[in-house]
Amino acid sequence: MSVKKKHPDTLIEAIRYFADLDVATGFVAALRWPDGPVCPECGGKHHSYLTTRRLWKCKACKKQFSVKVGTIFEDSPIPLDKWLAAIWMIANAKNGVSSHELGRSIGLTQKSAWFVLHRVRLAMQTKTFDRLTGEVEVDETFVGGKAKFMHPAKRRAKIKSTGPHDKTAVVGVLNRDSEVRASVIPHIHKATLERYVRRHVEPGSALYSDSSYGYAGLAGDYDHCVVNHAVKYVDGRVHTNGLENFWSLLKRGLKGTYVSVEPFHLFRYLDEQVFRFNTRKDNDLGRFVTVVARVSGRRLMYDALIGRATT
Repeated sequence: MSVKKKHPDTLIEAIRYFADLDVATGFVAALRWPDGPVCPECGGKHHSYLTTRRLWKCKACKKQFSVKVGTIFEDSPIPLDKWLAAIWMIANAKNGVSSHELGRSIGLTQKSAWFVLHRVRLAMQTKTFDRLTGEVEVDETFVGGKAKFMHPAKRRAKIKSTGPHDKTAVVGVLNRDSEVRASVIPHIHKATLERYVRRHVEPGSALYSDSSYGYAGLAGDYDHCVVNHAVKYVDGRVHTNGLENFWSLLKRGLKGTYVSVEPFHLFRYLDEQVFRFNTRKDNDLGRFVTVVARVSGRRLMYDALIGRATT
């Protein structure tokens, strides 16, 4: 496999760099297997490389495998150069990239581009059991369409109801020195909000929230300070402005780029925006490498994505 020394810094450089499929294969392989390729079938580390087909052949079990096996790329006929260009675009677009725009940019149908987007969002997902410490903000919001854009039947139902009954609840916690986490929740009941905070925030941390009753029972486990938004939004260090900023970035992408997001897919868009927010201090290449390094062990089948039952 040929290897190029200088890594790309911009999208156009990335497209040119990965146009050589040997380079693209070698780049993904180096991130996936830092100590050399490992057979996904038997775990063998001794192999030969079939240059013309860009495949490895395990000397132990004789199975052939590609760099795509066991990743978000598996079973995809889309070549790696397009996959890597797509990852670069998705990871570095501040307000996201629609499936129509991605499809036009790299030469895919809208349906294929939509599937690519969701697979990349899976790679963006942060999997950690570590709890946040220090100064932590907690807040919730609602995501959903405005009545004037709804189908007349849905609009009438909204007018008859009160509150955010047509919207999806989202809760988030933000460590002011590091990262944000956000999740879709079924409702904003007190037990649900308290359970989420305890799962993601280390006891004893400074916790800042608004005056919502949902956080009222946390004072015993945290240094809980409250700001009443009916009076003011900032009281010294007590505020939730960091999370409010994150919510505005999330909704800007949802309303301006994706336009219509089904509630059962919302968590995937959350993963995308959380990743982008948490890597905001990194450069384009850094964000790209972070996503590519996570592609292994994460598969998303189309039937599962659309909720189609498999037999």
